[in-house]
Amino acid sequence: MLGYLSHTRVLRLAGLFTWALVSLPLVYTQYAPEEGVLQPAAGEAVWLFVAYLAFGGCYFWLTRGLNAAGHTSWYDRLALLVLTVSALAVSYLSATGLGSILMMVAAGVIPWLLSRWVGIIWLVLSQLAVLPVYNLILGLPLFEALLQSLLYGGFSMFIFVTSLVARQQTQAREEQRRLNAELRATRLLLAESARVNERTRISRELHDLLGHHLTALSLNLEVAGHITEGQAQEHVRQAHTLAKLLLTDVREAVSQLRESGAIDLAAALRPLTERVPSLDIHLQVDDPFNVEDPERAHVLLRCTQEIITNAVRHAGARNLWIKVERDAEQVLISAHDDGIGGDFEEIMPGNGLRGMRERLAQYGGVLDVSARRGEGFRLRASLPLVTNMMLASGPQGVN
Repeated sequence: MLGYLSHTRVLRLAGLFTWALVSLPLVYTQYAPEEGVLQPAAGEAVWLFVAYLAFGGCYFWLTRGLNAAGHTSWYDRLALLVLTVSALAVSYLSATGLGSILMMVAAGVIPWLLSRWVGIIWLVLSQLAVLPVYNLILGLPLFEALLQSLLYGGFSMFIFVTSLVARQQTQAREEQRRLNAELRATRLLLAESARVNERTRISRELHDLLGHHLTALSLNLEVAGHITEGQAQEHVRQAHTLAKLLLTDVREAVSQLRESGAIDLAAALRPLTERVPSLDIHLQVDDPFNVEDPERAHVLLRCTQEIITNAVRHAGARNLWIKVERDAEQVLISAHDDGIGGDFEEIMPGNGLRGMRERLAQYGGVLDVSARRGEGFRLRASLPLVTNMMLASGPQGVN
């Protein structure tokens, strides 16, 4: 059955199983004391089991939905503090080293909440905090008590490193999934661009070859209709009529090829939003959402990729809302998340946002960003679909 569980799920179940096993010696030491040892007061026993249950509750909370981003909110850090204090309270109230075992369990979750060196310092100090229990309460010499604490610290460090490697593997897998999603979206966009280019090439060939030749044929048939007489003139007029009908059909075919040569941006964006780890993306876009210019479609795709990447790496968000809409002759991308936010001055120097601004500015687009601490991150990008030069040139058809 374990083969079907993720490594984070196994980590959680193993920690809860170890925590449950600690209850056996805990109950035994409290209700079956050794001969000559006084049984603890009822109040102390109550606080002991409160601390034990608090540890289990905090561990259960902290190991929910472990992902590469980890848990960085203030209440998760507070839960880690309660977790550590509860483990130490178990040791002091039970006069045993069970707190060191519980700290070994906590070592599996610390890498998901703290940075590497902060986590190591936290782990070592928490294990050394049990030193007075071994020395003063259990009566071990100071050197032996120190060795006992360091021994548990070594076991805890092993679990810490194992959990740290598990998180790094999770980050690598999630980064691979994100890159695969971007690759699929780019592949779809390239396929759409190739289709548009081929339709454009065919329409130009029809325009340049058949259109011009049919126009010349129609003019010659019209002249022939004026210089012929009798039955021949009737056939020339029929041929002239057929030539004009054929020219009309070519014009319609060229127009249809040009009109259907738009890129469906919605089809390219959807792979980006599917199965993004640790983030639920809510995409609102019309289906289909056609963009005539492949280069502008590419800019919109890259901007959306950067929005998702920033939300995964920096925002600490659970949800991301993206809305793509057409407003007159421009496309608007509005995005906001429920992450930690931040001060506007801290966010603007980022290379990702600078790259988005440069891409949009190249085609006359604008990027607006706003963020507040605790209120998430908001972004609005606008990109004109038609430049002044394109408007001046006007539509082209078969002459």
